[in-house]
Amino acid sequence: MTDITALTGLFTALGADDAEGWADSEAEENIPQLARYRFLRMVWQDIDGWSTAAPDWVEAYRKDGLAGGAVERALALGLTPADLGEIAREVAKETAFGLLYGLADPADGDLPPEVEQKLPGWCLAELTPQGEPTGRILDALYEDLDEVEPQGPAGGVR
Repeated sequence: MTDITALTGLFTALGADDAEGWADSEAEENIPQLARYRFLRMVWQDIDGWSTAAPDWVEAYRKDGLAGGAVERALALGLTPADLGEIAREVAKETAFGLLYGLADPADGDLPPEVEQKLPGWCLAELTPQGEPTGRILDALYEDLDEVEPQGPAGGVR
């Protein structure tokens, strides 16, 4: 898709702060920015869920969960569900960054180079709305994770 007006409209519908900039980048550089933005938006919805839904998950963990004891101890020390939500959101953000980085560069340095060279890698690829591969890869998503971070009330506990 190279219609900048249509692309800008889609980025706007997804909530992009700089919809025109993302659309221009896709059109001019042939980078699958709409697919990248959509994927990272989904990642942030999951990350933000840890803070926005903190009262719910804190209560659920208190009743039944492997971390129930830790949650109880944290609450007993005076932390609030919002405090725990902020911590959980940051852990989720760091985990997402690590996964995105690993998607781009699976070699973590703990294996000898001769073994690493024989291992398969992976990629995340763009599809058309009809599910057909476009041939464009969503690479180095970790680079844009912070840029897509929501900045409003749903952007986590501030």
